[in-house]
Amino acid sequence: MPVTGAKALKALIDQHFSGKLPQRLGVAVSGGSDSLALLVLLHEICAKDGPELFAVTVDHGLRAESAAEAAQVARICAGLNVAHDTLNWTGWGGQGNLPDQARRARYALMADWAQDRDINDIALGHTADDQAETFLMRLGREAGVDGLSAMACSWQAGGTTFHRPLLQAHRKALKDILREKGHEWIADPSNQDAAYARVRARQALAVLEPLGITTAGLASVARHMSDVRQTLYSYVLQAAKDLVRLQAGDLLIDRVGFNALPREISRRLMQAALRWVSGADYAPRGRAMKILMQAIAEGRDMSLSGCLIMLADDQIRVTREYNAVVDLRCAGDEEWDGRWQAVGLNDAATTIAALGDAGLKLCPDWRETGLPRASLLASPALWQGDELLAAPVAGAGQGMEIVLKYDLDHFFTTILSVDDA
Repeated sequence: MPVTGAKALKALIDQHFSGKLPQRLGVAVSGGSDSLALLVLLHEICAKDGPELFAVTVDHGLRAESAAEAAQVARICAGLNVAHDTLNWTGWGGQGNLPDQARRARYALMADWAQDRDINDIALGHTADDQAETFLMRLGREAGVDGLSAMACSWQAGGTTFHRPLLQAHRKALKDILREKGHEWIADPSNQDAAYARVRARQALAVLEPLGITTAGLASVARHMSDVRQTLYSYVLQAAKDLVRLQAGDLLIDRVGFNALPREISRRLMQAALRWVSGADYAPRGRAMKILMQAIAEGRDMSLSGCLIMLADDQIRVTREYNAVVDLRCAGDEEWDGRWQAVGLNDAATTIAALGDAGLKLCPDWRETGLPRASLLASPALWQGDELLAAPVAGAGQGMEIVLKYDLDHFFTTILSVDDA
């Protein structure tokens, strides 16, 4: 049965947070009906139970009306006595996938905002309608289990936990709440523009409903697919514990065991390895993974997602690709490539950069490390200008140390945290 009424919607929110809202909670508000209703509901909950509520709006600057809409949200928040900030995105260069870039930028901006204000949690107004629309869009792209699984109820990014407490609520119920309480929401004209896939999916749902293919039904199917995905990744985790070991930042996978795994498990294990070694937000999918799995089956090395996948008789090595880090430099006291940190180094003139061929030639004992040349080329080294000071991974530490921030348990943890935000 659809969830309707303020009491039932508040119960959904309470259930999501297990009966205890964070003491400082952010809420993302665009001014549309979904996010505005979430703001109103949270305001009433927080006014009664005491948690501090903070609202944030991201102005992507892509429409002439966006600044005025952000200002309208600010006025609504002021009327509710809720602190509000507007964040501006100016990163669109006119190329690439605009919706994806805008989404990534939005979450990054909000995570930074939250950290600046000592807020650990941000609530988002996504609904069952969003879930059903996303399902249809991905179905049109011939997505598999992962793509058709339900949107994550919560996930972490940039040290902030994002929450979707209304995924079982419907857009109509939220609009009814706003009408009941006398709030007007902003009608984004792009929500009627059939140039957008989401709008076409929304229109298709209206056509499919007489066939029994409803918003609630598709959202339920997506949740079932999430259960399937969770089961698959539990098998991936067990395979990882059985077959994977760590060597100087490389993941080594037992080749015989890998080849014996069911295809769905081996593919996901390789995706997890690539994501962990590269530090990428997303693992490669589709055709790229199909080509890689074919190469592994045929015993051929291959590069993908900033990694080299190298095959030996007994193992598959996933290592960083030198070309992916060749231009990456940072101060000696900063984190390099998201994974490496020099120990006890405060010299501002020292930098960390990839060892490369020139540096490797200055490490006569590199073969004694047991690491292949390709791994060492992409390993971190300490430099002063063009002068190599130390290459600890290549056996030329000179009393200095660069350590990997994460251990194998961290890799195992990331396997079960693969969520499509």
